[in-house]
This record gives sequence, structure tokens and C-alpha cells, in this order.
Amino acid sequence: MYITACLLTLPFSIPQVNENVVNKPNVLFICVDDLRQELGCYGSAVKTPHLDKLAGEGSLFFHHYVQVPTSGASRASMLTGRLPRKKEDLSNEACKINLSGKDEIEQPETMFHHLRRNGYYTVGVGKISHYADGYLYGYVQPKSSRLELSYSWDEMLFDAGKWGTGWNAFFGYADGSNRQSHKKQVPPYECSDVEDDGYPDGLTANLAVRKLKELSAKDKPFCLAVGFFKPHLPFNSPKKYWDLYDETDIPLSSVTQIPEGIHQQALHNSDEFNGYLKGDEKVSLDKSASDTYSRKLRHAYFACVSYVDAQVGKILDELERLGEMNNTIIIVWGDHGWHLGEHRVWGKHTLMEVSLCSTLIIKAPHLREAVKNRRIVSSIDIYPTLMELCGISAPDGLDGHSLVKLLNDPQECLWQEAAYSYFNNGISVRTPKYRLTRYWHETKYVSELYNYHVDKLEKKNIFDTERKSVVKKLMGIWEKGCIRDFACDSIGE
Repeated sequence: MYITACLLTLPFSIPQVNENVVNKPNVLFICVDDLRQELGCYGSAVKTPHLDKLAGEGSLFFHHYVQVPTSGASRASMLTGRLPRKKEDLSNEACKINLSGKDEIEQPETMFHHLRRNGYYTVGVGKISHYADGYLYGYVQPKSSRLELSYSWDEMLFDAGKWGTGWNAFFGYADGSNRQSHKKQVPPYECSDVEDDGYPDGLTANLAVRKLKELSAKDKPFCLAVGFFKPHLPFNSPKKYWDLYDETDIPLSSVTQIPEGIHQQALHNSDEFNGYLKGDEKVSLDKSASDTYSRKLRHAYFACVSYVDAQVGKILDELERLGEMNNTIIIVWGDHGWHLGEHRVWGKHTLMEVSLCSTLIIKAPHLREAVKNRRIVSSIDIYPTLMELCGISAPDGLDGHSLVKLLNDPQECLWQEAAYSYFNNGISVRTPKYRLTRYWHETKYVSELYNYHVDKLEKKNIFDTERKSVVKKLMGIWEKGCIRDFACDSIGE
């Protein structure tokens, strides 16, 4: 079946709704690039005291799934609360194609646009959509004045520091250089003995802290969205975060083999990772990384996560200092997961569990604390959740559903547990027990099925051996998210 869009396209006068906004909660939305569930609160060895503390004050979601395992498309789906409809929705350019440079219409372009139209003062800092600082321009071009999201922000801010532009900072090294200026002749990691603001995310945290002070003095509720780059490649962070770990103790992936019976479209040869041409080793599905190199890379990723955790901590501390903590909705969201050697892959861009499952923490005033939520939820659920928490009616046409009941009662019996994801001409659905993925290949679908009650690491495709009654039921669930009018021809960053 096809899923059709329901956007209104006629121009009209946008009402500015400001009634009853004085007592509405503020919003702090933090997005972190490539952040899989590699936090202490998830049971990881990574040291993340600030995010762990936040999780203990709110709800930590163990089964949160993104809709597309690539940054731009994942963010577009989350920001609009909608499943992909067409090929372009799976591209990193999804926001640019679907939202940028268009007239403001009745359907809000993003959840931040909707908050803004309902009385919130909205500020973006860093990477919220796809482009590193929210403005449309190429990796090696000067910064433009064209916003990626035209109507979402009262202010869109970024401090590029010594790197000069957002994209240079995104791929930046401590000496002020970047990947593109070196024509990719750079390593995929760097440990430099610098302060936090010696890398871009430290500048982003400092800017967010300064902006929070200004926002807290305003006479209207604010929404501050902050986007951090790390742990996206290159895995660069200050030395003090590397020093938190003994590399010899870094655990290797629990599953380094290609799953039995898997389809060729399910995995890839880590091209994004191999694009850092001075890496110690090249990796592929035919040649996995050595244990020594794997530990070094995982060490680098862990250090980046700890670095970002410290930056988040600065923002949370300022929120507390300003007296705004108890009147602020806080959401921390990872835009997708990342293979750290699982299934011989280094990167995202798969419909496997480790690529689709990412961090989600929600803390809101007057809701339960220390909730470990194991229900199946999706990134598209964030939009309606935020609207309900802010006391704002959600617009028509959202595919997501509010998580507010789950925030208070993780055992809510009416919650429908099915998360849909799309990539590489494939469609995947995750239920509490299974993942069914089907790829359109040549003239037919090829299928994969994993039972997480017996195979948490996706070692074997059981589609052909599972009971027919189970497969039939799962096929019915899968078909509800079936879109045939798309493909993904390229892998992005």
C-alpha cells in the first residue's frame, strides 16, 4: 500500500497564537549526532554522569527507533512527525527538498515552527536539521544566508570559531583544519590536549549557556534546541576525555560476524568511515578491523560521548542555576545508532538494530522520575509528545503518537508497539519480539526476520524457518508501513 502526504499548499495568513502562554513550560531539546545507546544509564561502560543523572530524573527509553538511519532524513522525519513518503524523504537533503524556500502554509514545517506559532520564542544552536549550522551551502562553500528551516526559528545561531563555517567545524580538527581542506587525507579520530572549546561542541555549549541566560529573562516561554556534532566522525575530542579510559579494557563488539542468511543489501563496506583516508586500516565486509584497531576506534567513540556528556552538563547546570529546571521539558535525542564493528560494519546506514536504536531521554515537569521504559517507540512520536506536554494541539497529519501516558505509566496497555524504518530500498518493522525487514530487489522482495528473545545480536535470519502463523501476523504489521515508491541510491553522512 502507499502512504500519501496531506499537506495544504494554498498560501494564507498565519495566525499568531499567544493566549495562555505565560505559564507554559520551556523546552530544551538536545540532539546528538550518531549517538547510539552507549551511555552509562543504558549499561554501557561509557562514562556519562550528566546524562545518567538526567535519565534518573525522567524517562529513559530502551527501545526507541529512528525512521531513517541517516542524519538528514532521520531529523526530517522527527521534526515533522511523519513517516517517509517518497524517495527524497530518505535523503540527507529531505528538509531542503521538502521545506526550504517555500511559502509558509497551514501545515507547520516542523515542531519548532508549531511552537513558534503558539507563542514560543524559538532558538536553534548548532546542527538541528541536516546542515551543520542550519544554513544551506556546500561543504567547501562560504556560509549562505538561506535557512534550511525557513519558519522554525526566531534565531538560528552557531559559533564556528577558528573553523570559519559550520561544515568546516563539523569535520574539524583541533588545529583549525578540516577534512575537506585536506582532501580527506585525515585520520578518523584525533586526541588533542585542548580545552573543551578547542573543538566545536565546546563552543556550542558555551553559546547555548549564554543564550539560556537571555531566554530566561524573556516574558514568554522559550524553546532552545541545541545540536552537538560528536560522536559523528571524525571521532575527535579533548585528551582529558580519552584519559577516562584504559584502551586495553575497551570491550569489543559482541557480534563481529555477518549474520547467517542475510541479504546483500542489508550491510555495506563502511564507505563513509573509509573516506577518512589516513585511517590505520581499511575495513570491509570481507576484512574486519583488527582487535587493536577496533579498540582504538571504540575508545575514540567513547571519548566523544563523554565529551558531549560534559557539554550537556554545562547546559543543564545553567538551567538549574537560572531556576528554570523545574519548568522545562528536556529531551535528549540521538538521530540514529552506529555500528562499532557489529556485523563488520563501521557506520550507520543499515536496517539492523544497532543502527536504528538510539538514545531518547525525556524529562518533564510533574511527571514520574527514574522510569526505565522498554516499550517500542519511534522518533516520530516526539512531536505529538512535545505538543501535549506544552498544552498545544498537534496539527493534523502526524504519524507519531504522544508518549505522555508512557512517561507516567510504562505499562500503558493501549500503546501500539510497532516502529517502522526505511532505507536502501528496504522497509523494517520492530515489534517487542521481532524485527521483520523486506528489501525490494530486482523484481521481488527478499526478507529477513530476527527473534530477539532468542537472538539479541541478530546472528541468523529465520524468515524461512519461523512458524508460518508468526510470519503471517508480522507481514500484516509490516504492510501498514509499506511504501514502494522509494529507493536510496547513495549513502550520505
